[in-house]
Amino acid sequence: MAAAAPPLETAPLGHPLFKRVRLATPSDVPHIHKLIHQMAVYEGLSHLFSATEPSLSATLFSPTHHPFRSFTIFLIEVSPNPFADSLFDANPFYKPTVEVANLDRPIHDPERETFKSPHGNDVCVAGFVLFFPNYATLLGKPGFYVESLYVRKCYRRQGFGRTLFSAVARQAAKMGYGKVDWVVLDWNVNALKFYEEMGADIIAEHRFCRLTGEALKALEALIKNVG
Repeated sequence: MAAAAPPLETAPLGHPLFKRVRLATPSDVPHIHKLIHQMAVYEGLSHLFSATEPSLSATLFSPTHHPFRSFTIFLIEVSPNPFADSLFDANPFYKPTVEVANLDRPIHDPERETFKSPHGNDVCVAGFVLFFPNYATLLGKPGFYVESLYVRKCYRRQGFGRTLFSAVARQAAKMGYGKVDWVVLDWNVNALKFYEEMGADIIAEHRFCRLTGEALKALEALIKNVG
């Protein structure tokens, strides 16, 4: 009789990394501020960066702020271990979503301490998405406009951007909204490909316009003088 084969050892399935998408709170402003600065540098727009922690607190988390009816931020947090139960789970506006990414190799995060979350010793913030309501005139329905989506460098191309964007899209569908709009820099071919793969229409014939800074002040002064 042949000798019995030795028992097979169960090999670990890669390197699990837990991802959680949740609503941002006022205590997250320092991390949000740093993420916005990194995004400005990445996009070559650091010369326009003037946001401060007080300005973000006042505009994003005012006493009248209501998630999904005003400016809203989802944060994506990561942890090598399952997330413990927290007060976020009882949030009446949004229950956090948790996924597990099975990676080929662990992610080295050189800024882990900088972006360490106060909501867990092994939890850190990997990115954010900021969005707010707009309106689809032709559809006769509200929608969401994604102002900013940013994932820190070491977490890119690992599905984190898709997770954040999907959270916004699911919320829009849940609320019966008709669309989600956003703008992509024309040189960011990776982002364009990413959104096309998600089923987005790239509307080349539309041009994005903006009135800001001195031009905005000049127009205000002109209107006052005419009035």
